[in-house]
Amino acid sequence: MASLKTIALDAMGGDHGPEVVVPGAALSLDRQPALRFIFFGQQSRIEAVLQQYPALAIKSRVVHTDLVIAMDEKPSQALRHGKGSSMWLPLEAVKAGDADAAVSAGNTGALMAIAKLVLRPMAGIERPAIAALWPTIKSECIMLDAGANIGASADQLAVYALMGAAMARAVFHIERPLVGLLNVGTEEMKGNEDVKGAHVLLKSADALPLTYKGFIEGDQIGQGIVDVIVTEGFAGNIALKTAEGTARQIGTYLKAAMTSSFASKLGALLASGGFRVLKEKMDPRRVNGGTFLGLNGIAVKSHGGADAFGFASAVDLAYDMADSGLIARLSADISDFHDRPSVAGAGGIPPQSSAGSALGKA
Repeated sequence: MASLKTIALDAMGGDHGPEVVVPGAALSLDRQPALRFIFFGQQSRIEAVLQQYPALAIKSRVVHTDLVIAMDEKPSQALRHGKGSSMWLPLEAVKAGDADAAVSAGNTGALMAIAKLVLRPMAGIERPAIAALWPTIKSECIMLDAGANIGASADQLAVYALMGAAMARAVFHIERPLVGLLNVGTEEMKGNEDVKGAHVLLKSADALPLTYKGFIEGDQIGQGIVDVIVTEGFAGNIALKTAEGTARQIGTYLKAAMTSSFASKLGALLASGGFRVLKEKMDPRRVNGGTFLGLNGIAVKSHGGADAFGFASAVDLAYDMADSGLIARLSADISDFHDRPSVAGAGGIPPQSSAGSALGKA
C-alpha cells in the first residue's frame, strides 16, 4: 500500500497559476490516492478552481499569501524580497516537515536560490544540480546537471553520478543504475581535465551503488544505453534545449509533409494510429519536472508553460522521490563516497572556485 505523502504546491507559479496547478494536482491524485496537498497563494483564486474538484478539495488545504515571485525576477531580488511568497512557503513547509516535497512552475533561478537557502545543501555537496528526465528509445534516462551550475570539477561530476543514481533508484526502481559521462568522444584521452578526472574517480572508487559505463557521446543520449548521464550545467542545458527544439522541428516537418498533397493526407489518415503513438512518445509533458538534487529536501521544478497534464507529471515525480526515501539514501551514499580512500587520498572535495554558478548570472 502506498504511503501517505503531502506535496506543497506553489499555486501561483508558472504562466497560468492555479488554473493549471489545481487541475494538475487533481490528475496526480487520480493516479496516487495517497497524496495530500497544501496550496500556497491567493486563496480566493485557488479556491475558485479547487471547488471544481471536490475529491481534491477534501485532501487539500490552502495557505493564503499575496506575495508572488515574478517569472523574470532575478534570484538576488527573490532572496531579498521573496520571504513569505507562494514559492518560498512550500520550501519552508518541507523544511518544517509539514510536507514531503515542494513543486513550483515558477522562476527557475529564483527557485534554486531560495531552495538552497531554505533547505540547505547536504553535507559534502556545495553546488546542487538540476536533474531532468530524458525520453530514450528504450524508456527514459536522467541527465544532470541541466543548468544549475556552469562548469564542474572532477569531484563534482562524480558526486553528480551518485545523485543521479539515487534518483534512478527512486524513479526507475533500479538498484544499480548504469551511469555514463557525457564527452566529446568515447576514447579515454578525449575530453577536458575535469571530465577525464571524473572518469578516473568513477572507475577507481570501490563498491559505488551504480555501474559506471564510461564515456558516451551526444548522439547516444537518446539510445537508452545508460540510466544516468552526467555532465556540467552549461553542456547539459544546451543539450536539453537542443533536443526540445529538434523534437519541435521534426514535428513541424512531419505536419508539413503529411499535408502537402491529397496522397500524403490519405497516407497520414491511414497511418494515424502510428502517428498518435509517435506523438505520445515525443510528448515533453510526460517527462516534465526538473529536480534539485543535493538539498536536504525534495524540490521539483515544473516547466513554466506546462499544462495540467505536464504539471501532474512533475507532481508524480515529487511523490515517487518522497516515497522512495531518496534523501536519506543519497546522504548515506555521499558520505560513503567522501570517506573512500581514493577520494580522501586525493584531498577530498577541494574548494570549487573554478566552476561558476548559473544563478549568479541569472
